Amino acid sequence: MNGDTVIDVHGLTKRFGDKTAVKDVDLQVQEGEIVGFLGPNGSGKTTTIRMICGLLRPSGGDGTCLGHDIVHEAEAIKREVGYMTQRFSLYDDLTIRENLEFVGRLYALPGLHRVVDETLEGLGLKSRQRQLAGTLSGGWKQRLALASCIMHKPKLLLLDEPTAGVDPKARREFWDEIHRLADDGLTVLVSTHYMDEAERCHRIIYIAYGTIVARGTASEIIAHSGLETFVLAGRGAAPAARALEGMPGVEQVAAFGQAVHVVGSNRRALAQSVHEVAARYPVDVEAGDTTLEDVFIRLMSEAQVAGNG
Repeated sequence: MNGDTVIDVHGLTKRFGDKTAVKDVDLQVQEGEIVGFLGPNGSGKTTTIRMICGLLRPSGGDGTCLGHDIVHEAEAIKREVGYMTQRFSLYDDLTIRENLEFVGRLYALPGLHRVVDETLEGLGLKSRQRQLAGTLSGGWKQRLALASCIMHKPKLLLLDEPTAGVDPKARREFWDEIHRLADDGLTVLVSTHYMDEAERCHRIIYIAYGTIVARGTASEIIAHSGLETFVLAGRGAAPAARALEGMPGVEQVAAFGQAVHVVGSNRRALAQSVHEVAARYPVDVEAGDTTLEDVFIRLMSEAQVAGNG
């Protein structure tokens, strides 16, 4: 990361009739960063991404993407961005090579045959280049989709739920490739629901009900959450968990295998409730580590209350 700002938007807002999908979003992303964009379904992630890359005109706010004005220079932005949607959007009845050749012609890429060869080789698709896209597994379709997004050498890669429906091995290989691309200077903004993927990002931005509610590294967000966690383990963990529901200081109770994680922001009240219940059941209690998932469940609950308020 060299410090050059790739995305710089302020007060970004999008309204659809009476509904405000995105409200006053400020977002800055530096060159070479991998930024995770998290939030529940309908939180405004996709709408924000589409405004940034020029596919959707904002109702309010302004800013730049790759130095281009997002309102007045949308066409220039599109030429320098790779955008991978959640759903596979290439042609099932074309081969891998034919799909890449088609995309290359859309960008009027010079030396198309050479560029396609290099792209196939770079993403390990050469041995399957004659295979119809419709016969590929989810992981190979994902790899083909990524290839089509980077073959024109974009400066910014926008990924909208890119690993939905692929197996863990394919997900890991995909993220290894994303980090390799970022090491070469590509900037990545990725929306995801997976906490392990969020932790692989350099920074995380959490959006709920169209508003950004948290941002920072995974460790920073956890540290700033103010949440405390206790772990209960033993034969009595399940009934102890039921007894803890709704007690003072207890905000979350979740089972992890044969153990139960109890989370809250008021450590004194939480500890008192946990030890009071633990005395009635055959369980061991120890302090645990708060997870990113714990924090995001808390943020989601808070945003839901605010959104309904």
